[in-house]
Amino acid sequence: MPTTVTLLQKAYGSFSPKMFQSMISSLCEGLEAEVKFQGQNERGWVEVEVSGEDEAVALQLLDRDVGLAPVSLDKLEKFSILRGRIISSGGETELVVDVGVSSPRVCDAALSLPRLQTQLADGKNLTLSSLIKLHCLLEYMPLRVKIVDMRDIEDGLMEAELSESQLLRFSSWIRSSLDRLIVLGAWAGDVERAVGVSGHGRDVVRIESLGLLEHAVVCKLGTDAVGLLPKLGPHMFTATLAPFSPRKIRQIIDRPTL
Repeated sequence: MPTTVTLLQKAYGSFSPKMFQSMISSLCEGLEAEVKFQGQNERGWVEVEVSGEDEAVALQLLDRDVGLAPVSLDKLEKFSILRGRIISSGGETELVVDVGVSSPRVCDAALSLPRLQTQLADGKNLTLSSLIKLHCLLEYMPLRVKIVDMRDIEDGLMEAELSESQLLRFSSWIRSSLDRLIVLGAWAGDVERAVGVSGHGRDVVRIESLGLLEHAVVCKLGTDAVGLLPKLGPHMFTATLAPFSPRKIRQIIDRPTL
């Protein structure tokens, strides 16, 4: 009997069922398994149906390369590490991350401003909007978080902080001293095409995948992501682009690494 699962990938930007079906089928190529796009749930997470002799292996691959939503609160506990997507800044006090929990109720992860100041700004009194801008903490940005308190789940929120692996990612980005242009809402092929068509291939080291529709364009030393933004943006009109600048982070936070 086929199994329907919710993937940790939202449908937005240049997402198309046809392109998604092609990519997800190639992921399971060689397996006696079929993965079919079923649509998206009310919060935009993609749902697929998996069937076949190698169904279990296909599910493991999907979990490794895309992520499977926990769906149920029963699967979570304090200190659980979860993958999700930012859904809002929560005003001036917290960052809210959708981690794919919908049963028995929707429950998101909330990262308070004091926790973010401690983890990202060495305790400095920066505003949430400043931290969001510096670290590209925009809607749909993938984040790994750690649950630290589940007392408020009746209100639809779990208290969380950035996981160690997420902090290490930001730390390595800063330590590299290379600007990155974050792209949210475009396929990898779209990003590669934009770099080529704009004539800026010589300014790019590589394109890092953060998700199926989320990427980091790594700039060569001396190339500013801010300068690339207006050059690549017109070729990815459905995407959101934001610059990640290690130099600016060091200037404002006065901290070489995290």
